[in-house]
Amino acid sequence: MSSYSDSDDDSVPRSKLFGRRRPIHDIFGGGRVADILLWKDKKMSAGLLLGMTVLWFLFEVVEYNFVTLICHISITSMLIFFIWCTGAEFFKWNPPRFPEAILKESTFKDVASTLHRRINQFLIKIFDIAYGKDLPLFFLAIVSLYLLSVIGSYISFLNLLYFGFVALETLPFLYEKYEEEVDQFAGKAISQTKKSYRNFDAKFLNKIPRGPVKDKKLR
Repeated sequence: MSSYSDSDDDSVPRSKLFGRRRPIHDIFGGGRVADILLWKDKKMSAGLLLGMTVLWFLFEVVEYNFVTLICHISITSMLIFFIWCTGAEFFKWNPPRFPEAILKESTFKDVASTLHRRINQFLIKIFDIAYGKDLPLFFLAIVSLYLLSVIGSYISFLNLLYFGFVALETLPFLYEKYEEEVDQFAGKAISQTKKSYRNFDAKFLNKIPRGPVKDKKLR
């Protein structure tokens, strides 16, 4: 006997996407990283996207070597500062003042903390899916990983990394902007998927013979 009732077949869940209960800003850490991904800090978000686009163009399109690029950037920067410092003595310009710390330590800590937390959550979710408690999610994960492997065989790692970064900087922002429309559409899609799975479960999975399940005794 199926545990699902027929009365909720056509109902659309009102819950948020992926069953989240917190605002999307809190899900991304609620700090500087979340502000950048959700374009709360537009200058930083645009600068980071532009910088990644320039790097992708240099490495993938122009086919620059990483070591060569770093050396050329260093040489150019040193020449600019040398001309600036030398000209300041002759033309009475203000010499450049270098901060003690060019990159803030807190920025690296925020990024590292967010990556550490997300990677742990991802690994825990992978292990939880692998237990097979949720068969639809298990099959979805297998299909998704297979599709990703197929895409990876046609796209270079740099392209995949860049496209993933662009998606990370655009999809959360667009979702937050059109949250109600996306949740409504996702609710309908999830409802239809569950309905299809119930039919598949009733016609095929329930007919697969299973061995007797023995209760484990705690010692």
